[in-house]
Amino acid sequence: MEQNDVDSLLLLLNAVATWTMVGLIWFVQRVHYPLLALIGTDRARPVAIEHQRRTAQVVGLPMAVEGVTTLGLLVRTPDAVAPIWVWVNAVFLAVALGSTVLLSVPLHARMSEAPDATIGHRLVVTNWPRTVAWTARGIICAVMLHHVLVS
Repeated sequence: MEQNDVDSLLLLLNAVATWTMVGLIWFVQRVHYPLLALIGTDRARPVAIEHQRRTAQVVGLPMAVEGVTTLGLLVRTPDAVAPIWVWVNAVFLAVALGSTVLLSVPLHARMSEAPDATIGHRLVVTNWPRTVAWTARGIICAVMLHHVLVS
């Protein structure tokens, strides 16, 4: 396999993982988190614990692939792709992951330990940075793939 083929495969894997996360984050933003906002505090604890367990099973692999392939693209950018696209995409991944760690994870922990009626609403509001960042990543991945395909 030639160098450009490996680089293109790296980009394709990154795009697939990213678009998986785009679909998931929009589902979470428009369906899942608004439903969590409707759960009474009497049921919030077991729902939050189960949410964390199930979500980890679904997002673990695409997030790992996305992270590894993003790092790989920073090192081995396909010839047809301007390096700035890869760096901007890496920044958007940092925003998405940073928002996850700094905003979403603490709110989920709070919901599973000491739920109150505001947490579900706060999850919806504080999820927007992740939603925007992953959507932007998806668009940039599509642009990069386009550059590779037309070159």
